[in-house]
Formats: sequence, C-alpha cells, structure tokens
Amino acid sequence: MARYAMVIDMQLCTGCGGCIIGCMNENNLPEGMRWSGKIAETLGRYPLTRYHYRPTLCNHCENAPCVHGCPTKSLYKAEGGITAHDINKCIGCRYCMFNCPYEGVIYYNLRQPHAEWRNNTAVIPNSTSTPAETLRRTGARGWPIQNPDPDITYASIRPRGVVEKCTFCQHRVINGELPYCVEVCPSKARIFGDLDDPQSEVSRLLGMFPAERLREELGTRPRVYYIREFCPKPQPQPQAG
Repeated sequence: MARYAMVIDMQLCTGCGGCIIGCMNENNLPEGMRWSGKIAETLGRYPLTRYHYRPTLCNHCENAPCVHGCPTKSLYKAEGGITAHDINKCIGCRYCMFNCPYEGVIYYNLRQPHAEWRNNTAVIPNSTSTPAETLRRTGARGWPIQNPDPDITYASIRPRGVVEKCTFCQHRVINGELPYCVEVCPSKARIFGDLDDPQSEVSRLLGMFPAERLREELGTRPRVYYIREFCPKPQPQPQAG
C-alpha cells in the first residue's frame, strides 16, 4: 500500500495562486472556502522589508487529530494515508476543526453552497439571464461549471451543515492521476507520490534536500513537506533615531 505525500519546492513556487483557483474549480468550492490556501506575511520596516509566502493545504497527518476526535468517524484514514471524509456520517459538530492545529484547513458550511446561483434577479432586466436560468440551462446542480468527478469518492457539491476539506483529490488519485493542484501548478513546484517507493520523485527530493513540515513538534507527522526554503540574506535593521 502506498504512503502518499506532497513535496512543495519553495524555490519554484511563484505565489501565483494557481493551486488555489484550480482546487476551487476541481472540487466545486463555494464562495469563501479555500481547501488550498496560503500563509503570507511582510516582515521588517520600510524600506528594509521582506515578504514570505507559503502555500498550504490539509497536511494529511499520519497521526491526525481530526480523525482521532471525530465522534462519528466521518473523518478517517483512507488508502495511501489520505485523510478522507464521509459526509453521510458528518453531523457538523466541528470537533475536527477544534482539534486540528492547522488554522484554515477545515471549513464548515454555514449556508447553502452556491446559493448565489439560485438568484432569479437579472443584472439587466429583460436583457440578461438570471443566475438561476443559467444554472438550469447548463443542467448543473450547484454552479454552471460543476465538476461531477468528486462524486466518485466524495460529494461534488457538499450540503449545508457539514465540514469539508482537502482530500488530496482522492477521486483522481485512485485513478492514477495527480491531485489537481499539482496538475495545474505552472512552475511545477508541487510534487506528489509514494514515500515507500524509493524511485518516486518525492523520495528522491526528500533524500536530496532538508525538509520542513508545519508544526512538527506536535507529533502529527504531516505528509506535506517544504524544501529549499527561499531565504534571502538577512537585511540590516534601520537604526533608531
């Protein structure tokens, strides 16, 4: 059985956000949800400033607090170590959100997903179609560009009142495809593969470069690794006065 992991090469990542947009389209994310996110901060004081950017997603921890704390076992470890989710068992208690030490990884549906596409008000009356008309004409359930593929392992449109999160695109992985954020990354900064395969690209990279994982000190054993951190030469701090 494989042990899936993702390596993110920070010297190749341009911070373009293509992973975020690609994930939203592939997994039909409603407005306000980001399974693929980022940590961005500016350090220092002008003009001696530095900008740090790090892409984020569910870490698919081997010792996953969200799985251990789920009372209905809706969160579980699937083949390859993917932290998967069964919406039919989810009661929306959000214990997983409280237990997860990585902020902004698990989301809760507070409202009807893609509700804006049920609006019957036209932007220009008697001239443009309403969002609801557009949805009916496309034959989609949630939004006009709905991707039905996640239905293989998950719900392509999740209902209100449950949590949702990155699944490493489990519906693609079981068919031998890459997670979509890996597929669409223009700079090829994301690499996905089997840790137990010594010939895999992730194994090769982790053997070549020191790697960092978020909050390793907690013992969650994340499966998302960051290599070749871009760290410019420290800038001298401006003198007081």
